[in-house]
Amino acid sequence: MKSKRSPLLKAFSKALSKGVLSNYKTLIPYLYRYRFQYIAGFVCLLIVDAAQVIIPLFLQQAIDSIVAGGFTAGTIIKPAVAMVVMMTIVSGGRFLWRYFIHGSARRIETEMRAALFDHFLTLSYDFFQKNKIGDLLSRSTNDLDAVRVAIGMGLVALVDGTVMAVSILAIIFINDAHSAALAIIPLPLITALILLFGNLVGKRFQKAQEAYSAMSGTVQETFAGIRVVKSFVKEWHFMRKFADTNDDYRAANMALVKLYGIFFPLIGFFSGLTSIILLGAGGVRVIQGAMTPGQLTALFRYFQMLIWPLMGAGFMVNLIQRGAVSLGRINEVMHTHPLIASPAHPKQPGANVPNANVPLIEFRNLTFAYDGHEEQSVKKQNILENINLTIERGTWLGILGRTGSGKTSLVKALVRMIEPPANTVFVKGVDVRDWDLKELRRLVAVTPQDSYLFSDSIRQNIAYGLEDAQGGAETDAATEKIEKAVSLSAIDKDLANFADGLDTIIGERGLTLSGGQKQRVSISRAVIKDSEVLILDDALSAVDAETEQKILSQLLETRRKVDSARIGAQNGRQPTVIIISHRISTLCNADKALVLDEGRITEYGTPAELIAHNGFYAKTAALQQLERQDGMKQRLD
Repeated sequence: MKSKRSPLLKAFSKALSKGVLSNYKTLIPYLYRYRFQYIAGFVCLLIVDAAQVIIPLFLQQAIDSIVAGGFTAGTIIKPAVAMVVMMTIVSGGRFLWRYFIHGSARRIETEMRAALFDHFLTLSYDFFQKNKIGDLLSRSTNDLDAVRVAIGMGLVALVDGTVMAVSILAIIFINDAHSAALAIIPLPLITALILLFGNLVGKRFQKAQEAYSAMSGTVQETFAGIRVVKSFVKEWHFMRKFADTNDDYRAANMALVKLYGIFFPLIGFFSGLTSIILLGAGGVRVIQGAMTPGQLTALFRYFQMLIWPLMGAGFMVNLIQRGAVSLGRINEVMHTHPLIASPAHPKQPGANVPNANVPLIEFRNLTFAYDGHEEQSVKKQNILENINLTIERGTWLGILGRTGSGKTSLVKALVRMIEPPANTVFVKGVDVRDWDLKELRRLVAVTPQDSYLFSDSIRQNIAYGLEDAQGGAETDAATEKIEKAVSLSAIDKDLANFADGLDTIIGERGLTLSGGQKQRVSISRAVIKDSEVLILDDALSAVDAETEQKILSQLLETRRKVDSARIGAQNGRQPTVIIISHRISTLCNADKALVLDEGRITEYGTPAELIAHNGFYAKTAALQQLERQDGMKQRLD
């Protein structure tokens, strides 16, 4: 017949199982880096424990001297001074072990947070589409805080509790084994109780962290879309939504707190039982002359000190469980590899001198679907379908199409914001999947259709496109480039309306700017990059027609001058520009234009040829012309 393991052993085994501890493998490099600090801290901790264990012995000596009678001031002062010295050592030692151990834990937390943030920046765009920002913030704050506590106070509880428990048990059994054996009966129940509830603590802590992530996500989403919230007068909806997530977070934390609300009263109860048992058993031993009053007083002190190691065992398991849960959430992110990354051995496209035989950009039978299907049999799921297109250096290409026709996906495939199939997208004759990712993206400047701006000055938002303007003082050359970019995007005419001009701090996501102003700042940021390829993804949709023509004409002239300096005066073409727009007035400046419909190229040629073709391009041009004429007529009327 198999013997049953005690609930205490089962709980302890489960709490410290390999599955729980396996998450801590990622901390080994950090702990090894700070090994000397941890060793110094544990040495100080052991000195503190030794001093604490010795203090009751001096107390015992003083009381026995008093009870014996005939004592002098010297017999009392001597143990009193010794206790003061021990307490001084305890105070100094506690400061030092906290400095070394907690200080190291704080440094590890800081390094892990930096590593986590750096890893976030390496992950592909799809990762941030699948994960809420609030959850990622929770992992970067609350979860890392739980890990810090685990490798700080958790390790202290483990070492301190073990040393103190072994030392105190040895001393009390040496002093009086009979009384000690009776008095310790309730103490293991304290640790057993916490260990049995340890699994519940871990689960409830995870729910609390998830509830915090949901609440943070609600706050982040609400503040990011505050314009929409206020314009639709939906404050009440988001107040209620936040109240619900806030209540969920409170409920999750209350469920966790209730466990501790049960633990501490029970711990106090069992501690009181220990004192009662010791008082009865020890008092009888003193009356019988088998124990001195000083020994009984010292035993009381030792049993009070023994409460912490037994509680510490439970706290240690709980802290390790909480740390393991949080570290598992962090490791989940750290073990996520970007779907789009540079190859191990990037191919070099060769010299930057134009080669007439190699087009700058080429799409070969590109078929793409966001769900990963690339087969021709699932045409309904394909965002791009059999795209074949060659873009020569210096070409201005316009792209027109209905919403959802794949325009943005096409340019995302070019810069690998989405991963195209192998051998379908080429830049300078090299598959984009074989390019070094940073080099590929340096080659292209993109003004996305959402015109995202950071909560910084207008100047700094534009200067993000300048590598030499980051991390230090702005140079004269950088200032000149910024001024030219501001003039080119026509944002300079609005600077007089800003309190500090270019140094005006804009709100998060450019909250204080209009849609057209945000687009023009984004254009400035793109053109200042001075790349070989410029992509304007519906970047002029919020700009009036007059400003649009000014931007395009200046862009055409400026880019032509830049290209003459880069490629050579004998080749007077401007660098490659790809313009995505719903306005024919924008696309009419292009050398070539194409129309996308359901991911396929349905029209391609010069703007004049497409007008003559009488297809979607021509119909859109006619419709927009009628709209302009109607608008002009209404103004005249």
